[in-house]
Amino acid sequence: MFLRITLLVVLMTHGFSALAENYADRDDVREFADELAELGSFTPSGILTVFRKAEYKQNIIDAISRPAERTLEWDEYQDIFLTRSRVSDGRKFMETHQKALSRARKQFGVPPVIITAVIGVETMYGRYRGNYRVLDALTTLAFDYPRRASFFRKELREFFILVQEEKQVITELKGSYAGAMGYGQFIPSSYRRYAVDFDDDGVRDIWDNPVDAIGSVANYFSEHGWQEGQIAVQIEADDIEESVFNVSLRPSSTVGEMRTLGVKVNAEPEASVSPMKLLGKEGAEYWLGFNNFYVITRYNHSKLYAMAVFQLSEALRDSLNDQIVGSYR
Repeated sequence: MFLRITLLVVLMTHGFSALAENYADRDDVREFADELAELGSFTPSGILTVFRKAEYKQNIIDAISRPAERTLEWDEYQDIFLTRSRVSDGRKFMETHQKALSRARKQFGVPPVIITAVIGVETMYGRYRGNYRVLDALTTLAFDYPRRASFFRKELREFFILVQEEKQVITELKGSYAGAMGYGQFIPSSYRRYAVDFDDDGVRDIWDNPVDAIGSVANYFSEHGWQEGQIAVQIEADDIEESVFNVSLRPSSTVGEMRTLGVKVNAEPEASVSPMKLLGKEGAEYWLGFNNFYVITRYNHSKLYAMAVFQLSEALRDSLNDQIVGSYR
């Protein structure tokens, strides 16, 4: 069975560029098309027709090779997300979508400030959802970025299936350089697994529907183990051996073990924590990340990302309580 008309409508009205033709002519792409066709909903020829519209983008390779999470320290990284505008816009987002956020809290157990902070960090509350064609991003990374080719080929396969399931036009969807989409920047596999129709209109649309995005982000966190409780706490730890810190994103110690090292923290002794050392504005900062902090890193595998979400959520909470938002600019 051929790809549905929704996949091909654009393809029928445009010519093919030289770069686009190269993908359809490549042996590795043809092999991918054969494997995808074995799922039963596609034909190799229909898939290759799509790949004739895919374009290699060097700027995608450049962008994924230098993500902020790997090139910046916390003192610089925080300046991207902990700003007055991001707090004020987040407050407006929460006021506009109060009902959906409250319902998400009730259904999934995830605080509105966390849901909002994730959407704020990812897309500035939907303002910047990405200008790369997802087809170009995933094709470029699947076949011309060997370091993570296996991962992105899986996501490209998920993308083809997602587009068919959701009746979208494959050449029109846009997202990040890594193929993440919508308010919450879900990659295709996350979209298929965690996106929800939160407004009950029969469509899971986190591309353009903030209510579905709110429910989907909350569902993602719930499915990854979010529980009521602490997220992170800053500690005094100047005299503790450096090897204790930044062992892994997954909790590597307990509150009880940290207390034996002289750390004072108000939490249950058996609580799992990840001791972290970050380079802040005033020098070294020491933190304990609880299980919920680890859950945030399941969204983006970076302690800097999780710390930005956490601190933005705290700033949003303070703003809603009409408190002064510290030094956030």
